[in-house]
Amino acid sequence: MEQPRVIPTWRHGRERLYVCLPDGRNLAWYDRETARVNLLSQDHEESVLDALGPFLTGPVSVGPPPLPTPAELARLALHPDDDLAPNRPGETLLIALDRDPGPAHRLRPDPRRRALAAERAVGGALDRMDGAGWHTLHSVPLPGGDRVHHLLIGPGGLYAVHALYAHRRRVTVADPVVALGRQEPRPLLRRVRSDAHRASHALTAEVHPVLVLVEPAQVSVPAPPREVRVVTDDALGDLTRFGGVLKPADVEALHAIARDRNTWARL
Repeated sequence: MEQPRVIPTWRHGRERLYVCLPDGRNLAWYDRETARVNLLSQDHEESVLDALGPFLTGPVSVGPPPLPTPAELARLALHPDDDLAPNRPGETLLIALDRDPGPAHRLRPDPRRRALAAERAVGGALDRMDGAGWHTLHSVPLPGGDRVHHLLIGPGGLYAVHALYAHRRRVTVADPVVALGRQEPRPLLRRVRSDAHRASHALTAEVHPVLVLVEPAQVSVPAPPREVRVVTDDALGDLTRFGGVLKPADVEALHAIARDRNTWARL
């Protein structure tokens, strides 16, 4: 048999080393996080371990790939049109701007583009948490035209995250009102709470509302808002510091339910 080669890849935020024949056929893969070599055929165990030798840093388990979990089976059965997982940060705004980009020259910037910048910044930061056992869904549609900007699911629980563009502006949060610079104050926290409550109803699990202020110049919160956590975009990592709320199997099961568009159509 020809000498197999090792090809590193990333899948769902986790590094895997695939062992392949020169013709491209897979023989096995090594998951560093679980320290397991998954063999597609026991006949190639010796050659696979020889190829992986330089990459193994400790004891590993060797055997056939694990059976798929119920959450993985549900994901495989999900129609691509109903799967929200591929949504990009700001997916809804991207589609709207593609359909109607607006005039080429404006006296003031298009507010949709500012909102998109905020959602991209927050969504990108949340996506980078994927390797730590967290999953993020973007632009989760709600009946009536509303949406959850970002739904974060992980060991620390579930969070409905609303991104607000606040570049170089002073922000004052006085529940339920949010004042952004010289703009007219808006009862934004009602919307943030409502989105989280609707998500809780859809998933039959507690969902915490979060308001993320993107690049504010100054933030004033005279009194903690009811239920809503207010953070800046550079402090998003604080959401993932708490664990022990959900087990890994629960995280995967909730993610499988949440990524199904039909889950949200029943609200």
